[in-house]
Amino acid sequence: MRQKPTILDRRIVATSRLFCVEELKLRFSNGVERTYERLASKGAGYGAVMIVAMLDADHAVLVEEYCGGTDAYELSLPKGLIEPGEDVLAAAERELKEEAGFGARQLEHLTELSLSPGYMSQKIQVVLATDLYEERLEGDEPEPMRVDKVNLHELSALAQNPQFTEGRALAALYLARDLLAQRGVFLS
Repeated sequence: MRQKPTILDRRIVATSRLFCVEELKLRFSNGVERTYERLASKGAGYGAVMIVAMLDADHAVLVEEYCGGTDAYELSLPKGLIEPGEDVLAAAERELKEEAGFGARQLEHLTELSLSPGYMSQKIQVVLATDLYEERLEGDEPEPMRVDKVNLHELSALAQNPQFTEGRALAALYLARDLLAQRGVFLS
């Protein structure tokens, strides 16, 4: 296992309402020194959750919401922050109800994904939700989200959709598809 670099100095160089930019001065094991910047969440950082919610054996729920980063309405999986004192599965259940109007009788943690580990510390927990039922909770979204679906056998086509650009969501869908295929769950 490689030796991690030594942190020579660490400081916050910029802050906003949501993020801190942290500068790290590092020395690698070969003596080379570099300065890195990384985006870190402000506050306690309880994490986030993304849900692959299966409507049936082949179709997963997608939601459409406005995304400030791309200045566009994007399709993705339901997701959100884990609240203080909330575990991953409870957060998944709440976010699914708030964003898509479904609860799930079965929830299973699949994995943890990062977005861009070279400069972001945030990670997201991926949860598989099955045996759905209709139930809506009021969330913090500024407008109702449109609910759509995707056939897990058509993920290559989804990846070509200009309204679906989130790599983590695509990875989560492929992971869920492969797991469900291993379990022999698919209808077609």
